[in-house]
Amino acid sequence: MKKITKLWGLLLIAPALLSFSQGETPSAADRDEVHRFIRNSWDKTVRFNTEDEGTRIGLPYRYTVPSISGAFQEMYYWDTYFTGEGLILDGHVDLARSNAENMLYMVDRFGKMYNGNLTVFQNRSQPPFLSMMIASVYRSTGDKEWLRKVLPTLEKEYRFWMSERIAPTGLNRYGNEGTDRDKMDFVDMLKVRLGSRFKTDGLSHQELLDVGSHYIAEAESGWDFNPRFQTRCMDFCPVDLNANLYLYEKNFEFFADELGDKAAAKRWARKAKDRKKLIRKYCRDPRNGMYYDYDYVNGKRSDVVSAAVFSLLYAGAVPIKDAPGIVRALDALEFPHGIAACENKDYPYAYQWSYPNGWAPLHFLAIKGLDNYGFREDARRIASKYAATVIRNFQKTRNLWEKYNVVEGNINVSNEYEMPTMVGWTAGTFVFATDYLDRTAR
Repeated sequence: MKKITKLWGLLLIAPALLSFSQGETPSAADRDEVHRFIRNSWDKTVRFNTEDEGTRIGLPYRYTVPSISGAFQEMYYWDTYFTGEGLILDGHVDLARSNAENMLYMVDRFGKMYNGNLTVFQNRSQPPFLSMMIASVYRSTGDKEWLRKVLPTLEKEYRFWMSERIAPTGLNRYGNEGTDRDKMDFVDMLKVRLGSRFKTDGLSHQELLDVGSHYIAEAESGWDFNPRFQTRCMDFCPVDLNANLYLYEKNFEFFADELGDKAAAKRWARKAKDRKKLIRKYCRDPRNGMYYDYDYVNGKRSDVVSAAVFSLLYAGAVPIKDAPGIVRALDALEFPHGIAACENKDYPYAYQWSYPNGWAPLHFLAIKGLDNYGFREDARRIASKYAATVIRNFQKTRNLWEKYNVVEGNINVSNEYEMPTMVGWTAGTFVFATDYLDRTAR
């Protein structure tokens, strides 16, 4: 699916990089070295705090945090799904289950899963993955009594998204419950994270509140910050959010079947079918077959190709006939060392969720999504590139990192804060990618 011009460009890259651009599988010894580091690090990311203390919300069970030390010492919502996939593959389904149960606790207590277990996150959630976490744990344990027990709380979270984050199209959007103070604090923070190009001169107080509100919603998207939403996040129906909620509906159908509730299974199947039609109606450009975030306020699609489209393949949220159009996103997003969050264009800011940065969850979703629709060669190539990039940088730094430069293959990334070392979703995605390469080897 690659363009001829892009292939020619890759021929000009140094030979050491070219081998990885062709999807060469990393050596077993190199992979094992990183995997040993990960296996020895899982326990170092476990925290156990049952009481509320300051801004930290106490949780009833053990939980994992993204980093061994330094930044990110809380349980974060969507990070934890990708971490959990690695934990399960490494034999720690108990930790993946306790992570899910802590999130269920927060949904019961607060009506939604916060961005993480800090009170400062009460104004937003994050991309919904709790259903997928529960599905992974259930498939690992087969515990139907546990499944029956957790479903009411999972449905409560789904109702939050369907009541508090719904757009007139019938699709969902991101939003927030921020106070005016929260919104103004966000504006002040943006001046630091987006730099001197971020200007607020001449804006009224209400306009500043609107800016802050949109950016809190963008933080809820997990992609803080990015060019997809043109600084107006709440005006868009994102492809990845709606893919996730489609998978929620399909998971609810699966759960109902497992528990023998045929009527509920049919009801959830109808909801999923309706959402798939709406996603195609609003997000697909019939001219090129690509899916884009939909600006429902202005009645048009975004013009930014982003790796969010692979969530549609991951969730099975598009017809098989539409998959090739989505796979063509690799022409704009794939580079010698992985896939960039967004295509390389002239954007107002140097966003960290854009070119040339490659993030672990986007690689996970792309690998799984491509494989779901039969594009195994592409999936294996992306898995190989991600694994090789992690290995190369581990050999240089003896650490895993939050994100990588997929053009240069290093950690020379666009940052909005000091990039932390990480186990978390980098480890989970590495374990998943290398396991996938083993499972699909010819």
